[in-house]
Amino acid sequence: MALTNSWIEQLPLKKVLSCKEVHGGDTNKAYQVKTPEKSYFMKVQPNNPASYFDHEQRGLKEMGKAGINTLHPLYNGQINGDAYLLLNWLDTDVGSQEDLGRMVAKLHQRHNDQFGFGDVYKNRVVTKDNHWNNDWVDFYVNQRLLPEVNYAKKAGRWDDFREQHFQRMVAKFTDYYGKNKVTPSLCHGDLWFGNVLFSKGEPYLIDPDAVYADREFDIAMTTVFGGFSNHFYRAYNEVYPFRAGIAERLSWYRFYYLCMHLDLFGESYGDAVDDILRQY
Repeated sequence: MALTNSWIEQLPLKKVLSCKEVHGGDTNKAYQVKTPEKSYFMKVQPNNPASYFDHEQRGLKEMGKAGINTLHPLYNGQINGDAYLLLNWLDTDVGSQEDLGRMVAKLHQRHNDQFGFGDVYKNRVVTKDNHWNNDWVDFYVNQRLLPEVNYAKKAGRWDDFREQHFQRMVAKFTDYYGKNKVTPSLCHGDLWFGNVLFSKGEPYLIDPDAVYADREFDIAMTTVFGGFSNHFYRAYNEVYPFRAGIAERLSWYRFYYLCMHLDLFGESYGDAVDDILRQY
Protein backbone atom coordinates (compact mmCIF):
# COMPACT_ATOMS: atom_id res chain seq x y z
CA MET A 1 0.00 0.00 0.00
CA ALA A 2 1.72 3.16 -1.19
CA LEU A 3 0.87 6.23 0.89
CA THR A 4 0.43 9.48 -1.00
CA ASN A 5 2.20 12.67 -0.01
CA SER A 6 -1.14 14.22 0.93
CA TRP A 7 -1.82 11.27 3.26
CA ILE A 8 1.62 11.53 4.90
CA GLU A 9 1.32 15.30 5.34
CA GLN A 10 -1.70 14.76 7.61
CA LEU A 11 0.35 12.89 10.20
CA PRO A 12 0.81 14.82 13.49
CA LEU A 13 4.54 15.26 12.80
CA LYS A 14 6.31 18.52 12.00
CA LYS A 15 8.27 17.35 8.98
CA VAL A 16 8.43 13.91 7.39
CA LEU A 17 11.64 13.23 5.51
CA SER A 18 10.72 9.73 4.33
CA CYS A 19 8.11 7.03 4.71
CA LYS A 20 9.04 3.55 3.49
CA GLU A 21 7.18 0.27 3.81
CA VAL A 22 8.77 -2.35 6.08
CA HIS A 23 7.85 -5.84 7.26
CA GLY A 24 5.08 -5.62 9.84
CA GLY A 25 3.21 -8.92 9.97
CA ASP A 26 0.17 -10.38 8.25
CA THR A 27 -2.49 -7.97 9.49
CA ASN A 28 -1.30 -4.38 9.09
CA LYS A 29 0.72 -2.38 6.63
CA ALA A 30 3.90 -1.14 8.32
CA TYR A 31 6.23 1.77 7.64
CA GLN A 32 9.33 3.49 8.93
CA VAL A 33 8.67 7.22 9.14
CA LYS A 34 11.67 9.51 9.48
CA THR A 35 11.68 13.12 10.69
CA PRO A 36 14.68 15.37 11.41
CA GLU A 37 14.43 14.50 15.12
CA LYS A 38 13.65 10.77 15.16
CA SER A 39 12.24 7.72 13.41
CA TYR A 40 8.85 6.15 14.04
CA PHE A 41 7.27 2.77 13.40
CA MET A 42 3.81 3.20 11.89
CA LYS A 43 1.02 0.67 11.40
CA VAL A 44 -1.83 1.34 9.00
CA GLN A 45 -5.08 -0.60 8.72
CA PRO A 46 -6.99 0.53 5.62
CA ASN A 47 -10.69 1.34 5.82
CA ASN A 48 -10.96 1.23 9.60
CA PRO A 49 -11.57 3.75 12.40
CA ALA A 50 -8.79 4.91 14.72
CA SER A 51 -10.28 2.67 17.42
CA TYR A 52 -9.04 -0.35 15.46
CA PHE A 53 -5.77 -0.06 17.40
CA ASP A 54 -7.35 0.42 20.85
CA HIS A 55 -6.79 -3.16 21.96
CA GLU A 56 -3.15 -3.19 20.89
CA GLN A 57 -2.48 0.13 22.61
CA ARG A 58 -4.02 -1.11 25.86
CA GLY A 59 -1.87 -4.23 25.67
CA LEU A 60 1.32 -2.27 25.10
CA LYS A 61 0.53 0.03 28.01
CA GLU A 62 -0.34 -2.86 30.31
CA MET A 63 2.92 -4.61 29.50
CA GLY A 64 4.75 -1.34 30.13
CA LYS A 65 3.17 -1.11 33.58
CA ALA A 66 4.55 -4.58 34.29
CA GLY A 67 8.06 -3.32 33.49
CA ILE A 68 8.29 -5.16 30.17
CA ASN A 69 10.33 -3.77 27.29
CA THR A 70 7.92 -2.95 24.49
CA LEU A 71 6.97 -0.23 22.00
CA HIS A 72 5.25 2.96 23.13
CA PRO A 73 2.06 4.23 21.45
CA LEU A 74 2.69 7.87 20.51
CA TYR A 75 -0.05 8.93 18.08
CA ASN A 76 -3.22 7.26 16.87
CA GLY A 77 -5.85 8.49 14.45
CA GLN A 78 -7.50 8.13 11.08
CA ILE A 79 -6.44 9.62 7.74
CA ASN A 80 -8.63 9.34 4.65
CA GLY A 81 -10.53 6.47 6.23
CA ASP A 82 -7.39 4.53 7.27
CA ALA A 83 -6.48 3.85 10.90
CA TYR A 84 -2.88 4.50 11.90
CA LEU A 85 -0.74 3.97 14.99
CA LEU A 86 2.65 5.64 15.44
CA LEU A 87 5.13 4.04 17.83
CA ASN A 88 8.79 4.52 18.63
CA TRP A 89 11.29 2.96 16.23
CA LEU A 90 13.85 0.43 17.47
CA ASP A 91 17.01 -0.58 15.62
CA THR A 92 17.28 -4.33 16.03
CA ASP A 93 20.26 -6.52 16.84
CA VAL A 94 20.75 -9.72 18.84
CA GLY A 95 20.38 -10.60 22.48
CA SER A 96 20.12 -13.28 25.12
CA GLN A 97 17.42 -15.95 25.25
CA GLU A 98 18.03 -16.08 29.00
CA ASP A 99 17.11 -12.39 29.32
CA LEU A 100 14.03 -13.05 27.20
CA GLY A 101 12.97 -15.95 29.41
CA ARG A 102 13.35 -13.86 32.56
CA MET A 103 11.34 -11.02 31.01
CA VAL A 104 8.44 -13.28 29.98
CA ALA A 105 8.41 -14.76 33.49
CA LYS A 106 8.21 -11.22 34.87
CA LEU A 107 5.27 -10.51 32.54
CA HIS A 108 3.43 -13.58 33.82
CA GLN A 109 4.01 -12.57 37.43
CA ARG A 110 1.64 -9.65 36.93
CA HIS A 111 -1.64 -11.09 38.16
CA ASN A 112 -5.28 -10.11 38.18
CA ASP A 113 -8.46 -11.20 39.96
CA GLN A 114 -10.24 -12.23 36.74
CA PHE A 115 -9.57 -13.60 33.28
CA GLY A 116 -9.95 -11.42 30.19
CA PHE A 117 -9.03 -7.86 29.30
CA GLY A 118 -12.30 -5.98 29.55
CA ASP A 119 -12.79 -5.30 25.84
CA VAL A 120 -14.21 -6.79 22.64
CA TYR A 121 -12.52 -6.57 19.25
CA LYS A 122 -12.56 -8.34 15.93
CA ASN A 123 -9.72 -9.73 13.87
CA ARG A 124 -10.16 -10.78 10.25
CA VAL A 125 -12.41 -13.73 11.05
CA VAL A 126 -13.70 -13.80 14.64
CA THR A 127 -14.80 -11.47 17.41
CA LYS A 128 -12.69 -11.85 20.54
CA ASP A 129 -14.73 -11.35 23.67
CA ASN A 130 -12.44 -10.28 26.50
CA HIS A 131 -15.15 -9.48 29.04
CA TRP A 132 -13.96 -10.27 32.55
CA ASN A 133 -14.70 -13.78 33.77
CA ASN A 134 -14.01 -15.45 37.11
CA ASP A 135 -13.99 -18.92 35.56
CA TRP A 136 -11.03 -19.98 33.42
CA VAL A 137 -12.87 -22.92 31.85
CA ASP A 138 -15.81 -20.74 30.84
CA PHE A 139 -13.52 -18.02 29.48
CA TYR A 140 -11.28 -20.31 27.46
CA VAL A 141 -14.02 -22.56 26.06
CA ASN A 142 -16.73 -19.96 25.38
CA GLN A 143 -14.72 -16.78 24.78
CA ARG A 144 -11.79 -18.32 22.92
CA LEU A 145 -12.35 -21.81 21.51
CA LEU A 146 -15.99 -21.85 20.40
CA PRO A 147 -15.86 -18.63 18.31
CA GLU A 148 -13.00 -19.98 16.20
CA VAL A 149 -14.52 -23.45 15.90
CA ASN A 150 -17.84 -21.95 14.86
CA TYR A 151 -16.06 -19.96 12.15
CA ALA A 152 -14.31 -23.11 10.94
CA LYS A 153 -17.72 -24.78 10.65
CA LYS A 154 -19.14 -21.87 8.63
CA ALA A 155 -16.08 -21.90 6.37
CA GLY A 156 -16.46 -25.62 5.69
CA ARG A 157 -13.28 -26.50 7.56
CA TRP A 158 -14.83 -28.78 10.18
CA ASP A 159 -15.89 -32.41 10.04
CA ASP A 160 -17.13 -35.20 12.30
CA PHE A 161 -13.61 -36.25 13.30
CA ARG A 162 -12.72 -32.74 14.43
CA GLU A 163 -16.01 -32.30 16.25
CA GLN A 164 -15.78 -35.60 18.14
CA HIS A 165 -12.18 -35.11 19.23
CA PHE A 166 -12.72 -31.43 20.01
CA GLN A 167 -15.54 -32.36 22.39
CA ARG A 168 -13.26 -34.91 24.06
CA MET A 169 -10.54 -32.28 24.45
CA VAL A 170 -12.98 -29.80 25.98
CA ALA A 171 -14.25 -32.46 28.40
CA LYS A 172 -10.71 -33.27 29.53
CA PHE A 173 -9.84 -29.58 29.82
CA THR A 174 -13.00 -28.92 31.84
CA ASP A 175 -12.34 -31.83 34.18
CA TYR A 176 -8.73 -30.84 34.79
CA TYR A 177 -9.35 -27.17 35.55
CA GLY A 178 -12.40 -28.02 37.59
CA LYS A 179 -9.92 -29.57 40.01
CA ASN A 180 -6.87 -27.33 39.51
CA LYS A 181 -6.90 -23.60 40.14
CA VAL A 182 -5.39 -21.16 37.64
CA THR A 183 -4.11 -17.70 38.56
CA PRO A 184 -4.83 -15.04 35.89
CA SER A 185 -1.47 -13.85 34.54
CA LEU A 186 -0.83 -11.05 32.09
CA CYS A 187 -0.12 -12.83 28.81
CA HIS A 188 1.20 -11.44 25.56
CA GLY A 189 -1.44 -13.49 23.75
CA ASP A 190 0.45 -14.08 20.50
CA LEU A 191 3.89 -15.10 21.72
CA TRP A 192 5.60 -16.48 18.65
CA PHE A 193 9.19 -15.49 17.90
CA GLY A 194 8.10 -13.03 15.22
CA ASN A 195 6.78 -10.86 18.06
CA VAL A 196 10.15 -10.78 19.80
CA LEU A 197 13.00 -8.46 18.94
CA PHE A 198 16.25 -7.34 20.49
CA SER A 199 17.51 -3.77 20.54
CA LYS A 200 20.82 -2.74 22.10
CA GLY A 201 21.02 -6.28 23.42
CA GLU A 202 17.74 -6.04 25.34
CA PRO A 203 14.66 -8.21 24.59
CA TYR A 204 11.37 -6.58 23.58
CA LEU A 205 7.87 -7.98 23.14
CA ILE A 206 5.80 -6.39 20.37
CA ASP A 207 2.35 -6.79 18.74
CA PRO A 208 0.50 -8.09 21.81
CA ASP A 209 -2.96 -9.59 21.87
CA ALA A 210 -2.96 -9.05 25.62
CA VAL A 211 -5.17 -11.01 27.98
CA TYR A 212 -5.12 -12.15 31.59
CA ALA A 213 -5.07 -15.94 31.23
CA ASP A 214 -3.34 -19.12 32.28
CA ARG A 215 0.36 -18.37 31.69
CA GLU A 216 0.69 -21.75 29.98
CA PHE A 217 -1.44 -20.24 27.19
CA ASP A 218 1.60 -18.09 26.28
CA ILE A 219 4.12 -20.87 26.85
CA ALA A 220 2.20 -23.11 24.45
CA MET A 221 2.51 -20.53 21.68
CA THR A 222 6.29 -20.44 22.08
CA THR A 223 6.34 -24.12 21.09
CA VAL A 224 4.21 -23.87 17.93
CA PHE A 225 6.59 -22.26 15.44
CA GLY A 226 9.95 -22.51 17.23
CA GLY A 227 12.65 -19.90 17.81
CA PHE A 228 12.74 -20.19 21.60
CA SER A 229 15.73 -22.16 22.87
CA ASN A 230 16.19 -24.32 25.95
CA HIS A 231 18.01 -21.34 27.49
CA PHE A 232 14.74 -19.40 27.34
CA TYR A 233 12.77 -22.07 29.20
CA ARG A 234 15.47 -22.66 31.82
CA ALA A 235 15.75 -18.95 32.60
CA TYR A 236 11.96 -18.60 32.77
CA ASN A 237 11.72 -21.58 35.12
CA GLU A 238 14.33 -20.10 37.45
CA VAL A 239 12.21 -16.96 37.90
CA TYR A 240 8.72 -18.48 37.79
CA PRO A 241 8.85 -22.29 38.01
CA PHE A 242 6.59 -24.28 35.72
CA ARG A 243 3.87 -26.35 37.35
CA ALA A 244 4.41 -30.09 37.27
CA GLY A 245 2.99 -31.80 34.18
CA ILE A 246 3.06 -28.73 31.94
CA ALA A 247 4.02 -30.76 28.86
CA GLU A 248 0.76 -32.72 29.13
CA ARG A 249 -1.32 -29.52 29.14
CA LEU A 250 0.17 -27.49 26.31
CA SER A 251 -1.72 -29.21 23.49
CA TRP A 252 -5.13 -27.75 24.34
CA TYR A 253 -3.56 -24.30 24.16
CA ARG A 254 -1.64 -25.05 20.96
CA PHE A 255 -4.99 -25.99 19.49
CA TYR A 256 -6.25 -22.43 19.91
CA TYR A 257 -3.41 -20.94 17.86
CA LEU A 258 -3.49 -23.59 15.17
CA CYS A 259 -7.28 -23.48 14.82
CA MET A 260 -7.03 -19.70 14.44
CA HIS A 261 -4.56 -20.27 11.62
CA LEU A 262 -6.99 -22.79 10.12
CA ASP A 263 -9.60 -20.02 10.18
CA LEU A 264 -7.27 -17.39 8.76
CA PHE A 265 -5.30 -19.37 6.19
CA GLY A 266 -7.25 -22.54 5.44
CA GLU A 267 -6.52 -26.26 5.30
CA SER A 268 -2.76 -25.83 5.11
CA TYR A 269 -3.08 -25.94 8.92
CA GLY A 270 -5.63 -28.77 8.94
CA ASP A 271 -3.10 -31.57 9.58
CA ALA A 272 -1.61 -29.71 12.53
CA VAL A 273 -5.07 -29.21 14.04
CA ASP A 274 -5.89 -32.90 13.52
CA ASP A 275 -2.60 -34.00 15.11
CA ILE A 276 -3.59 -32.22 18.30
CA LEU A 277 -7.19 -33.43 18.30
CA ARG A 278 -6.02 -37.00 17.72
CA GLN A 279 -4.50 -36.91 21.21
CA TYR A 280 -8.00 -36.81 22.73
